[in-house]
Amino acid sequence: MNRREFSAGAACLLATTALGLPGALWAQGGRPREGAEYLPLQKRVNPEAPPDKVEVIEFFWYSCPHCNAFEPALEAWIKKLPSDVVIKRVPVAFRDDFAPQQRLYYSLEAMGKLELHGKVFQAIHVEKLALNREELIMDWIARQGLDKVKFKELYNSFSVATKTRRATQLQDAYGVQGVPAIGVAGRFYTDGTLAGNMDRALQVTDYLIGEARKLR
Repeated sequence: MNRREFSAGAACLLATTALGLPGALWAQGGRPREGAEYLPLQKRVNPEAPPDKVEVIEFFWYSCPHCNAFEPALEAWIKKLPSDVVIKRVPVAFRDDFAPQQRLYYSLEAMGKLELHGKVFQAIHVEKLALNREELIMDWIARQGLDKVKFKELYNSFSVATKTRRATQLQDAYGVQGVPAIGVAGRFYTDGTLAGNMDRALQVTDYLIGEARKLR
């Protein structure tokens, strides 16, 4: 899809087959096909992970219902990762109004409170809280027992602003068209549309991790 036409309704087009609705590619299984289930990047992205590690990026948007649905499967997959794989979450911003949730994620990270990452999804998709403006985010943060003043300082800090800019650069470098999506080692990209569903996308990611190891 064209990201300029990105909307709340279209935000997770990847997930029409993303979870629990296997398509033809999933039925075929087997070795993932380049150009079909994953794409090699035309220009390599420099990973932030050390040279002896394989960096895997999950691109997400808190308000995306399919990112929310994907979260338990992703968490289970992360727990089984070998020690040479580093997982990194990157909140996307296809429009300016995505930026508050980018700042929310990086502020939680800066405060050492990423255990609340899952609670953000719950607040939005179960409790039906918008959390798409600074004042709404600050009220929610206070209800979590965090120091609202300190959090707001982080939220509006130069370091968090720098991370949000880097996140947007990464989504553009990987050519992310929708979420959830996965980048591997600055070399490969897959998502639910390419792989057929997000379960298959994780299998493709496992394969790409192996390929990345060969290229180190």
